[in-house]
Amino acid sequence: MHPTHEMKRLDALKKLSLLDTPVSESFDRVTRMAAQIFNLPVAAVSLTDVDRQWFKSRVGIDHVTIPRDGAPCAQVAETTDTLVISDFAANPEYCDSPLGMSGIRFYAGAPLVTREGYGLGALCVLGTEPREVTEAEMLALKDLASIVMSQIEMRHAFGRVEPVSGLPNRLQFLDDLADLALDAGGTERLVAVLDLGQPHHLERLATVMGPTAFDAAIAEAGRVLREFIGPKRTAYHVAPAQLAFIAPEGVDENEYQAKLRDLLTGQALSPEIRYVATPVFGLTRFDPKTTQPEDCLRALFSAAQDVRAGHGLVGVYSASRDVCHQRRFRLLHDFSAALADPAQLRIVFQPRIDLATGRMRSAETLLRWTHPELGDISPAEFIPVIESSPLVEPLTAWVLDASLRQIASWQRRGLDIGLSVNISASNLNDVAFADHILAALTRHGVDPGMLELELTESSIMQDANQAMLKLDRLIATGITLAIDDFGTGYSSLSYLQKLPASVVKIDRSFIKGLEATEREQTLVHSMIKLSHDLGYRVVAEGIETMVVAEMLREMGCDEGQGYLFCRPLAVKDFEFWARANNGSHARETSEAA
Repeated sequence: MHPTHEMKRLDALKKLSLLDTPVSESFDRVTRMAAQIFNLPVAAVSLTDVDRQWFKSRVGIDHVTIPRDGAPCAQVAETTDTLVISDFAANPEYCDSPLGMSGIRFYAGAPLVTREGYGLGALCVLGTEPREVTEAEMLALKDLASIVMSQIEMRHAFGRVEPVSGLPNRLQFLDDLADLALDAGGTERLVAVLDLGQPHHLERLATVMGPTAFDAAIAEAGRVLREFIGPKRTAYHVAPAQLAFIAPEGVDENEYQAKLRDLLTGQALSPEIRYVATPVFGLTRFDPKTTQPEDCLRALFSAAQDVRAGHGLVGVYSASRDVCHQRRFRLLHDFSAALADPAQLRIVFQPRIDLATGRMRSAETLLRWTHPELGDISPAEFIPVIESSPLVEPLTAWVLDASLRQIASWQRRGLDIGLSVNISASNLNDVAFADHILAALTRHGVDPGMLELELTESSIMQDANQAMLKLDRLIATGITLAIDDFGTGYSSLSYLQKLPASVVKIDRSFIKGLEATEREQTLVHSMIKLSHDLGYRVVAEGIETMVVAEMLREMGCDEGQGYLFCRPLAVKDFEFWARANNGSHARETSEAA
């Protein structure tokens, strides 16, 4: 064979990422069928490497490789023609070959040929007795070889290779993990994932350096990882910014972690990745006999997130921490059903008190979730999960609709109480955000002045110009805007003076320590004065003692909210409390104050 052709043939073989991969049931089925058709004990899918024949699939063979020299499959790969050796002992070319010396007397092989015409190897059958072949048998062998090539092409070209990295994808990774159980040993293996960066970091890379920069960074990371793990093992592209691989058998876990750390701290990864993102490695142990491949992949993702949370570089999967991840996933999964089930979601109300008069001015709507199996779920647990998902928009719509329906119901019964509803950053990204709010007000027949929207500084600052355009439109109708958790976000004075808000809510973290130190008191007093100077009404959250309430009143704080006055109450209890505390005149008091 011409050296140039052989070089291209070997390159075609390498690109398919077949060599030294685990056994595969999809190939084994074909191999078994070939042995059955010929009624022979030995069959194999044999790939011709530089100096060896490597068996991707084998029946009746213990070893996985033989020397290329003297192997009939090498001739089949080189010529891309079928080959039949009826009797090794009578064949001068192969009688002294390792196969002939080992007792093999019969061989038949059909080539595995790429679309470009390169021979990868052969589907072959072997026997210990001389024999002839029929035309029907050879036709069947060639058909089976074509099936093997179809399997190879499907794995590589049709949904099995990520075009950006050129690496096998998640489906192939899961299949190869499953195939580990078919190996003779099936021993526990160490599996790793390289998590290149958090989504917002990679978005920043694409924004700053162009959309192709991310693709280039992934491709470069794939090259570095392939070089690190060596040519006999496979790297997989299992998620947009995550590459996985199976470590060699028998590695020392601690030593291997040290190698991975060296890879991350060295110069192997491109500057685009190291300076814009923070790559980490997550590791897990995989037992092919007892663990499902999908669970292994989930464990890898969990390990990577745990590493990020702990600000490390390399970390191993923790079953205890994974319980938290699984619970978060379940909450996210089950919340869709909760939105459609009135038995699960409900709103409760916590009043806001005028500190000067002691009367209620309005109330904040708070969401509660009673899961049918898990029971009551704390908002502190499920709200952050939902806010980082596409479900945040239907969540806000549900709370807004329930709040406006309640306002309308109260008004029909003589209770004039305005409500505050929390809005997330994702809501502000919705181009139709203002339209949805105004449509809901019209649908329930509620005056816009009865609704207050609470947003954090951080949510507004994500795209301040667009957010203010939408908020200005809502404010113009009479809706009130409150800045929630004041002091914990950006607190940009340049933006603060431009925001169309009229209320500032000081975060409970500042109120909690108000009695403890003069420094905390000075800070809160300054926040109140600054807010007043900018024209805001000030609400203090988390008031739990009369001492704190009196201190805030003396500082000039306008309103208070917290357990001192009332815990969040269900609608009936809240109505009773509101009437008992002159709640029916809350709006009148507000206007007179």
